[in-house]
Amino acid sequence: MASNLHTVLCDRLGSRFPIVQTAMGWVADEKLTAATCNAGGFGFLAGATIEPGRVDAALRKVRELTDRPFGVNFHMFQPNAAEVIEAVIDHKVRAVSYGRGPDAATIKRLKDAGVVCMPTVGALKHAVKAVELGADIITIQGSEGGGHTGSVPTSILLPQVLDAVNVPVVAAGGFSDGRGLVAALAWGAAGIAMGTRFLMTSDSPVPASSLKRYLTTRDPNQIRVTTAVDGLPQRFIENNEIKRLESMNLAARLSMSLEHARSQARKNNLGLMGTAQTALKLLRADDSSFAQTVMAGNLPELVQRGIVAGDPDNGLLPSGQVAATIDRLESCEELIARIVKEAKERLDALAKLRTMPAN
Repeated sequence: MASNLHTVLCDRLGSRFPIVQTAMGWVADEKLTAATCNAGGFGFLAGATIEPGRVDAALRKVRELTDRPFGVNFHMFQPNAAEVIEAVIDHKVRAVSYGRGPDAATIKRLKDAGVVCMPTVGALKHAVKAVELGADIITIQGSEGGGHTGSVPTSILLPQVLDAVNVPVVAAGGFSDGRGLVAALAWGAAGIAMGTRFLMTSDSPVPASSLKRYLTTRDPNQIRVTTAVDGLPQRFIENNEIKRLESMNLAARLSMSLEHARSQARKNNLGLMGTAQTALKLLRADDSSFAQTVMAGNLPELVQRGIVAGDPDNGLLPSGQVAATIDRLESCEELIARIVKEAKERLDALAKLRTMPAN
């Protein structure tokens, strides 16, 4: 029965099933978030990429589309971090996800308001630190995952973190079906989180031209890690833009990033001082080098070109390796129903193993 899939994660987040849709920038919009929640999962709205002044309206829109609990992500270095935090508290959002930015005081303020704090980490030490700062739930992303990623695969990172922390742990990186959900639960996880699998749904806002590239990428080795974008390891589908960036020298990439940063500042109505303050926050929040901080301007401009403007050749396509195993676009309703069905079948098969007589 589906009730076999009810875990502490469902209790804490208010979802029917222990399946989380991650807050992919420019992808996890109001429609995708609500569709996930209506289907029984738990969706995170990508608050980190909502323009200043639009956060309240975005949360209201999610509320119009679903009566289920949902979450919001943010980064402390984004220009409107304070706006996101205030809106989350005012709207009584169920949970927030974040990286390593918030300090203990900020996390306590959210927890005191009844918000579940659920950071995503890619390393054991960051998981331990997050719990020390007050995290209620930890999402670990193995190296198979998309975007910024660590070097340790889920199969190793998950048990490491489970042994080291005393809060529920959610597994991310490489999941797309019911077999993966049951495997994560068998390890001891409270559920799974998926980004790429939800990006590749009919509820996703990603243009058809870019979704076609995701669907036609069949070799996991073509979904690879590079440091050419902002100096940090990130996983993307290999394309012309990745190859061009990797062929450029550091000075050329820094110059390009400064131009991209100016473009983003104009879009967010930030002046020179606002841009400098954002860069300083980034430098402090993510332990970045100066070069990485300067190069960070490449990421939003090029990702938006790939998954918002729909240019899969000249933009960036963040992706987990699991994209190579996905060959069709289901709705969130179809996807979660299938995962639950597959998980039930695997649980039933495992139950039969217990009852088989010994030879």
